[in-house]
Parts: sequence; structure tokens; C-alpha cells
Amino acid sequence: MRLMLSLLFMAKRKPKTLEEKVLLIQQGDVKLRDDLILAYKPFIAKTVSSICKRYINENDDEFSIGLIAFNEAIEKFSSDKGNSLLSFADILIKRKVIDYIRQQARNPQTVSVNFESELLEEEGARTTIEDEISLDDYRKRLEDQQRREEIVQFRQVLLEFGLSFDDIVQQSPKHADARKNAIEVAKIIIENEDLKQHLLDKKRLPIKQLEKLVSLSRKTIERNRKYIIAISLVFLGDYMYLREYLKGVLEE
Repeated sequence: MRLMLSLLFMAKRKPKTLEEKVLLIQQGDVKLRDDLILAYKPFIAKTVSSICKRYINENDDEFSIGLIAFNEAIEKFSSDKGNSLLSFADILIKRKVIDYIRQQARNPQTVSVNFESELLEEEGARTTIEDEISLDDYRKRLEDQQRREEIVQFRQVLLEFGLSFDDIVQQSPKHADARKNAIEVAKIIIENEDLKQHLLDKKRLPIKQLEKLVSLSRKTIERNRKYIIAISLVFLGDYMYLREYLKGVLEE
């Protein structure tokens, strides 16, 4: 669903943030996954060492557990949860390592009292964290459902204008400046009652009138016609998630 929204309103570009890289990995970029895991091995070792209370290297079993947990964090991470990948990974790594230590320390005599106490403290914190993760998962599922419903509604509106998602993807401007210009044209349309009514009644752009109000040429407006119509419809409708993506385009 996120990929569909991205394709609708954003041209392909190199990922700038760690979270953007994770999104590409979740979409199937295996090489980027390997590169990311390699780059964050020191982070994994440091996090595992903080639980084990000793230096951990890549030959230790605990490090392998941390590595698996970091990979799981990549797969399950969602920016909708409001935290960073590293914060989320820190939680999962500690949780998995604590579970591993408990499995290995079945004989209470092999575990020091202090270390056991620390594990219990971590366990208490983990319970709270797991509750938060469960709640976050529910919220994510709910938001995903709302996004799907929004996409279905928007698809129906596009059909009324003789448009489809494929049309919008194919006509999406390739450059950030061009996308921003098209969005500004859409804003002019919805803020002008005559232009807005023309679009809704005739199901096409009032290109002649727009020429007098914008600095873009008629050729440019016509080339981006379908994209401008789609953006105008997003602004006119109650599309919370689509508007968020447009906000991201403007902030590029």
C-alpha cells in the first residue's frame, strides 16, 4: 500500500534516511539489506554487550541472536510507530538476547544473583515494551485498513474523470520542481471557485483560464494534465494519507 502511494506521487530517488532504506528493503532490496546489516554490526554488538555485561564479538552465540533480531527489526519496522529503526531494533535485540540467556541458564546456580536481578528488571521493562508493540501493531493494522479504503475511494473518483492509477504513475513529473509546480497549479484550481467548478462539471482542466494565472506554459500544463487533476481531487476530497504524501513531496 505504501509503495502504491509512493509511486503515485513521488519519482524514484536515492534513499536519504535510514528509515527510507528500510522501506526499500521491505520492498525486496536484498543487497541494501546486506549492506545495512554489515554497517550496523557494531551497534548490534554494543546492544548485546549491554545485556550480557561483557564484551561480545561476532563469534559469540549472543551476537548471532542479536543479528537475527536486527534483521527482524528491519522486517517489522514501521515509521508510523513514531520511533526510529535503531530504537525499535534495540528493543527487539534486548528481548531476544534475554530470552536466549534464560534458556541457557536453566540451572539457577549458574546465574549470579545480581545478574538474575538485572534480567528481571529487563523483563519488567520488556513486558511494558511488548504491550506498546502490540498496541502499535494494532494501530498499524487499523491505519493500513484505512489507507486501503482511501485508495479504493480515490480509484473510484479517478474513474469518474476517465483516469486510473497507471495514468497518474506514467504522467507523474520526474523532477521535484516539476511535481511542486503541478501541486501549486492544483492548489490554484481548488482555491478558485470558477476553476474548481469547471473541473468538477466538465471533468477536465480549465487550461485556458490557468494560462492567465500561472507562469507555466500551456504545453507544460497539458503534459501534466492527468497528474494535476489527480492532485486537485486529493485536495478536494477527505484523503488524509494521500495528503500526507503530497506534504512529503513539497518538503523534498
